[in-house]
Amino acid sequence: MSITSILCTNCKRPYPEQGVPYRCPGCGGVFDYSLPLQFDPQQVEPGQPGIWRYRHTFGLPENAPVVTLGEGGTPLVWAEAFGRQVAFKCEFQNPSGSFKDRGSAVLVSFLRSRGVEIAIEDSSGNAGASFAAFAARVGMKGRVFVPQSASGPKRSQIEAYAAEVVEIPGPRSNAARAAQRAADEGAIYASHVYLPFNLPGYATLAYEILDQIGGMAGTVVLPVGQGGLFLGIWRGFEAMLKAGIITRMPVMVGVQVRACAPLWAVFAYGAAGLQWVSEGETIAEGIRVSHPVRGDEVLKCLEQGGGEIVAVDEDEVLHGRDQLARRGFYVEATSAVVWGGLAQVIERVPEPVVVVLTGSGLKTPLRRGSVAENS
Repeated sequence: MSITSILCTNCKRPYPEQGVPYRCPGCGGVFDYSLPLQFDPQQVEPGQPGIWRYRHTFGLPENAPVVTLGEGGTPLVWAEAFGRQVAFKCEFQNPSGSFKDRGSAVLVSFLRSRGVEIAIEDSSGNAGASFAAFAARVGMKGRVFVPQSASGPKRSQIEAYAAEVVEIPGPRSNAARAAQRAADEGAIYASHVYLPFNLPGYATLAYEILDQIGGMAGTVVLPVGQGGLFLGIWRGFEAMLKAGIITRMPVMVGVQVRACAPLWAVFAYGAAGLQWVSEGETIAEGIRVSHPVRGDEVLKCLEQGGGEIVAVDEDEVLHGRDQLARRGFYVEATSAVVWGGLAQVIERVPEPVVVVLTGSGLKTPLRRGSVAENS
């Protein structure tokens, strides 16, 4: 797999050899890898930092630098949940506090290989903070468009990395449109949504989970917004299946919040479910995505592998955050949706069950009823 395997999913135009278009310049389609990830245990480099031991799976140009802040290698911690022992993958311990660092490391490496010095991004917080951190690491200037609803700590974190924060009124989708307008005017758009380069970074979660469990995962439960993390982990396990390292795919369970749950609506009710989808208010800001760019690919994975998408109500989110905190995991609300999702499937999915905790609770203000305020 290499850059040459990246094609427009619509017109099949290859990714250009120069520049960094975020969408196909011919038809406006989305770029993605046309070939599966290639995993070879003989090419793993234990001496490389973090996720870079899996560099052979990234498909980067030879001149792409190793850009790292020590991302990856996060703990897998077992704890009781609903009467079972469940493994929690602590992605909130990544350098900027979320799983996004795995993707940002690879994306910024690619940007540097193309000589990019200034780039923009849009984000509800975590992706913007992660991009800003890795941009700072290589001396790249960043500008991040955020919705007004983005939490104060996340905005402060982005600014601390010396990136410019541009606040956009209205819902999360308005920030994306503002970034796209800037890209149409000539800015380099380092989009974690449209560009595919972060997906092999997310796939490293699958490789680590296999090593840490010491065998196959039965089920993986994770939050889903745009679907990049789901797709990346799926492709990581798929690569190991094709390499003969595992004999079956795990059951993938994506969790959305009912206020904004397009993938759940389609999974549960078919195309008709989309008529009820809205970009409703939710404390789970990181998955408030009404039109996921890679949603169709996620649904295809579910058709192939027998996974599912479930939805949780708003009151389940804070309850989940409190339950996770009582087990020592302090995560943000977006990450906490997994608790309610786990409750729905724990009795019928294969073990061992791995739950991905995506973002740190230090990134969002406390709400009434939280563990900390009641202690």
